[in-house]
Order: sequence, then C-alpha cells, then structure tokens
Amino acid sequence: MVEKDWSPEQISEHLKVNGELSVSPEWIYQHIYADKRQGGTLHTHLRCQKRRRKRRGSTERRGQIIGRICITERPENVESRSRIGDWEADPVIGRQGGAVLVTLAERKSRFSMIVKAENKTVAAVSAAITKAMVPHAANAHTLTYDNGKEFAYHQRVSDELKAQGFFAHPYHSWEHGLHENTNGLIRQYLPKGKSFDDLTDHEVQIIIDKLNNRPRKCLGFGTPNQVFLDAKSDVALAS
Repeated sequence: MVEKDWSPEQISEHLKVNGELSVSPEWIYQHIYADKRQGGTLHTHLRCQKRRRKRRGSTERRGQIIGRICITERPENVESRSRIGDWEADPVIGRQGGAVLVTLAERKSRFSMIVKAENKTVAAVSAAITKAMVPHAANAHTLTYDNGKEFAYHQRVSDELKAQGFFAHPYHSWEHGLHENTNGLIRQYLPKGKSFDDLTDHEVQIIIDKLNNRPRKCLGFGTPNQVFLDAKSDVALAS
C-alpha cells in the first residue's frame, strides 16, 4: 500500500475499516523509516520528503509544559472514536504577531469550532478554548494538543471542563491528524499569510457552518453537524 503512495493514516484506516490488521499510523511511519535505514525505498512514496532539520542547543525550544501527559496515556476509546467528547485543539496562524484562530475538532463526528484569539499567547489561547468548550462541557472527555507553549495552561482548561488533556509527541503530526485535515479545510477560506485581525465573529461563523454542514466520506456522507447532534441526543437519553 505504501508503494501505491498511500499515506500511513490512509493505510491504517483502510485496514481498520476492512477488518484487517490494526496498526497505527505511527507504527507504519516507523516501519518506513526502518526500511530507509536499511537502504529501502518506501520513504520515497511519502508525500512530504523534507529533511528534518537538527536543532542546535536545546533539543526543544518550546520549553517544558508543566503537567504534560503523553498521548500514549490516552484511553483506547479515544483512538477508536467510539464515543463523542474527545477533542483536538490547534491554532491556525494569521500574520505574524497578530490574531490567531483556535480550532477544536471532535474526533468521532469531525464537528469543528473556531474561536478568534487576540494573539498566540498562552493566556489568549487558553481563554479561547474555554470560551468555545464550556457550552459543550458535558461532551468533553479529553483534549489532545500539539507541543506548542500556547497550551501551557492546559491544566486550567482541564479543571474548567473536567476533561483530561494529552499531548502528541513532538513532530508527530499524524497523532493529531484530524486537526491537520481540519486546518487544511480552513485554509480554503483563509489562505496562509492572511491577517485575522479584522476577521469578524460573523465571518468566522460562516466558515464553521460550511465545515460542519459539508458531507464527509468518513461519516458515510453525513455531516459533522448531523453526527454530533445525534450523538449528543443519544448521550442525553442515556443519562
């Protein structure tokens, strides 16, 4: 499948859907790089061929995040998308130093929320997450972040929502692939380099509605809105 230019995520999901082997995208990447070290060519089929640049000095410039819990500790049902309430958080950057958009995507339904933050500071980003998530606190079990220092107040967010935060490994974008995809969809409306400073809440809501009312193949061509609302109703009836 790698030779067909399929991504590790596509391979993993294809095998899962067809009831075959259960392997994570990370395992497939490790297999590809092991093959590369042995002189193999599997890596040539990956879409991104950029070399990883070695950092000088500290191995992690972003600093340590206090209370960081690794994604490997995340419950198994988060990976399986068997319930509603497991979210991924990520910033979408506008012009350098300006406003950013904080995006939150629910893993089972692919339902997305977008909140504008004044800048990428930890205070602004954590406030944006809380603002977006509080109305959905009953359907918030976990949040998964990348390793940006803007998420350093994750424990405050967890306390507010009663939801546990987890962090992906550095440079392992496939561990929060839903957000990679969601942010790519947002870029359809807000290209890289565009300033978000004058973006209104109404304009943001238009983008949210477009994303959540777009049929998705992974949802059997249902929409994130439909799946999210149906799942919320099921949870409410169960309780």
